Amino acid sequence: MYSIKFVIKSHFTSLFFLAVICMLNTNHVNAQRDATKAVATPYVSVQYGLNWTGGDLADRYGLTNAIGSHAGYKTKRNWIYGIDGNFFFGNDVNIPGLLQNLKDEAGQIINTSGEKSIVLYFNRGFNVNLSVSKILPILNPNPNSGVMIQLTAGYLWHKLRIETQEDEVPQLQGDYLKGYDRLTIGLNTSQFLGYSYMADRGILNFYAGAYFQQGFTKNQRDVFWDHPNEKVDKDLRIEQMIGFKVGWLIPIYKRQPKDYYYN
Repeated sequence: MYSIKFVIKSHFTSLFFLAVICMLNTNHVNAQRDATKAVATPYVSVQYGLNWTGGDLADRYGLTNAIGSHAGYKTKRNWIYGIDGNFFFGNDVNIPGLLQNLKDEAGQIINTSGEKSIVLYFNRGFNVNLSVSKILPILNPNPNSGVMIQLTAGYLWHKLRIETQEDEVPQLQGDYLKGYDRLTIGLNTSQFLGYSYMADRGILNFYAGAYFQQGFTKNQRDVFWDHPNEKVDKDLRIEQMIGFKVGWLIPIYKRQPKDYYYN
């Protein structure tokens, strides 16, 4: 499982840096094109989303950010086939009874120096998906723009991250954290409804719209140490996120041949 996690994270990192490299070369790739007609082209993008949680996910986390990248191929018929990866993060954590076994009567966690420790909670996760999209000729200033519908399916991983900063709390270090991190893994699907715009020339290429995600996951730990007398639920979890997503689209057009004229 950890090797799969490493491969997926490595692939997502490579995808993100590919998008960054293409952005650095945006002036070059966009100077070589004329998109006044429907074109077929590969592209990459970087994207950001802000999401609210629902279903079983809302029992743990609230407002969640997402930053990611998408790589795909757009056909002349405005179908797009691709792969994307997203990293989820936030600090809106509301898990009932979290670390209750480590707290004193005042609700504090004491470090090795006998002082109150500062404990921070974050939600962390990522997904990697295959996607198919369709650009519909609605409100389109050119044949490559319009209302976009996207469907994805893939792998989802998330957990609770606990940080004690400079405080030394042995119970929250190393493998002990696995008893608190609520590691959850499964499949996810998502739907996107928005608008995609590709300029005739220049770097103004983007998409924006509403985002919906469904996770079908299971808890991976056998015990939660802050609830030792409760059996960990291994049933299927139905997790939801709903929000918006915006992305900067970077088409990679073929170099156009130059015309030469002789007197």
